[in-house]
Amino acid sequence: MQDKVIVISGGASGIGAEVSGRLAREGARVVIADLNAVAADVHAASIVAAGGRAVAVACDITNPELCERVAQAAVDQFGTIDGVVNCAGISKPHDSISLPPADWARMVDVQLNGAFYFAQACTKRMMDAGGAIVFITSTNAEAAFPRRAAYCAAKAGVAMLTKVLAIEWAEKGIRVNAVGPAYVATEMTQRNIAAGNVNEGQITARIPLGRLAQPADVADAVSFLLSDRASFITGHSLYVDGGWLAYGYF
Repeated sequence: MQDKVIVISGGASGIGAEVSGRLAREGARVVIADLNAVAADVHAASIVAAGGRAVAVACDITNPELCERVAQAAVDQFGTIDGVVNCAGISKPHDSISLPPADWARMVDVQLNGAFYFAQACTKRMMDAGGAIVFITSTNAEAAFPRRAAYCAAKAGVAMLTKVLAIEWAEKGIRVNAVGPAYVATEMTQRNIAAGNVNEGQITARIPLGRLAQPADVADAVSFLLSDRASFITGHSLYVDGGWLAYGYF
């Protein structure tokens, strides 16, 4: 990661904060794009205080123009873009029969549309030198959960988007992969546990390794896929799930 410029959406909290901090510690120059501008500023400042290099840019990834601004800000600040990580996401479980159209649209807009807009804007500025893109998907790209129709559909869309962009942008030297975690011990997961949307005991019992994923587990996979160690890996979804998808026995 030394001196590479990595742009991270949703980089101020949860998985995104862990990823941006990890990459900065590995020597990358990170651009933290987040809807929460204050949180992005605070996180970037903490990275700089620890000796890293980071800047924060406010961004709603559902707005293509704002994605373009972030990408250009990265180039203006650091001269190039070497990698992109899309961590921005939301979670709002709801039964499908009464799911409001606005909630469906918002979920798809953030999880799928925004992921594409963000990658598209950054890739326009990577075409000459190549680079790597990592989307954060989910085990829900493969495994259906009740009350998550919009979320599962959107994440499955990102998994296929990963493959399409990988084969389309390969000739430009751009690799595109995804990391699909199972439940991760983030603030968002804790809110869902507190709201009764997630039963932590049932989840950990379902995972063969017997625990929730930690943000660092996901950051490890992201760092690998961005690095030259993964130079011949593209169009792949790497599931960081403790064996969730492999386990089919009851």
